[in-house]
Amino acid sequence: MNIDIVTLFPEIFDNFLKTSILKRAQDENKVRVRPVNLRDYSTDKHRSVDEPPYGGGGGMVIGPQAFFHAVSALRGKDTKVVLLSPHGRLFTQKVAEELAQLKHIILLCGHYEGIDERVRQQLADDDISIGDYVLTGGETAAMVVIDAVVRLIPGVLGNELSASEESFTMGLLEYPHYTRPRDYEGFKVPEVLLSGNHGEINRWRRKEALRKTLKLRADLFESLSFNEEDLILIREVVQEELERLNL
Repeated sequence: MNIDIVTLFPEIFDNFLKTSILKRAQDENKVRVRPVNLRDYSTDKHRSVDEPPYGGGGGMVIGPQAFFHAVSALRGKDTKVVLLSPHGRLFTQKVAEELAQLKHIILLCGHYEGIDERVRQQLADDDISIGDYVLTGGETAAMVVIDAVVRLIPGVLGNELSASEESFTMGLLEYPHYTRPRDYEGFKVPEVLLSGNHGEINRWRRKEALRKTLKLRADLFESLSFNEEDLILIREVVQEELERLNL
């Protein structure tokens, strides 16, 4: 996969792309991520890309010219152009999985007061938001998208179970994790995880994933379907929580 990030501040991505999983994925040629300076495509002699908005108002707006030239230079046959903005569809695990199937993505990062609407209407194939809040620019959103997408590329995580068992992959929050020591200042690892009984361990993990989701993100249950075993586990969780609260 190839990912181009069109941005006014390519230096922001320097350390981000040189650490951890992203660095390894690039070193192993699983993905190529390239920050592209939007100013390199400006036809202004001062490399300026922003203008005051028509109709007045505070701040500056990035004009269409540099974005149109950048996308024209970077776009290939299998390219998808994604505009990162608060107006787009919400970025979820499902959207990350969708993007991970692509060969080439161009991420367009806005800044200042926004981007000329013609960029959205004429250039963008998709419009994505990472949440309902205001950021200084699209660079932070681009990092979120890249991180979530790259880890889904086959071979990037090494252990394929890592991606399949993470939070949201199956629609639930992930079950709790424990490691050594078995007893830390009186706080002990659940005995079932030490039993060696993989059937019981899997049941416990599913039950705790259901418990965590029910307690912290009950809204996720609305879009899920459960089998009979899940319904048994949910009933057990509810009963245990009621007993814990002495209800």
